[in-house]
Amino acid sequence: MFTKDTTINEVVERIPDQAFEIFSQFRMGCIGCAMARHETLGEGCAVHGVDVDEMLEALNTALELA
Repeated sequence: MFTKDTTINEVVERIPDQAFEIFSQFRMGCIGCAMARHETLGEGCAVHGVDVDEMLEALNTALELA
């Protein structure tokens, strides 16, 4: 399960195809960013003005289906 403390890099490692699609839907170009290795979902969402709970719902749904 992903949480706001999960790093963006962890998400990409676990669900690479889905992560790209979901990050794109939220207009977050985090995949491939140098900060992705250390930045958490909570931090990334805060920087981009994205509701972290909505993002987590989408990511965790994708994880369950993977």
